[in-house]
Amino acid sequence: MPTIFKENGYRFFFFSDEHSPQHIHIEKGDSYARIEIETLKVTNNYNLNSKELKKLVSLVLANKNKLKEAWDDYFEE
Repeated sequence: MPTIFKENGYRFFFFSDEHSPQHIHIEKGDSYARIEIETLKVTNNYNLNSKELKKLVSLVLANKNKLKEAWDDYFEE
């Protein structure tokens, strides 16, 4: 499970056997979210309120290029 970066206690990562579309998993304690990198669509949410989700979507947007590059580098065939 490659960790791409950590911020404010959140860990942004993906699994080694991922699938399209490009997405990022985010966890902190017992909270979890999955967000598509291109569309910023939240496709999974556990134990996060709307304020926290907005913050995470903003972080994904701010780091979009970094996340896409990390995905491409890791899953490059």
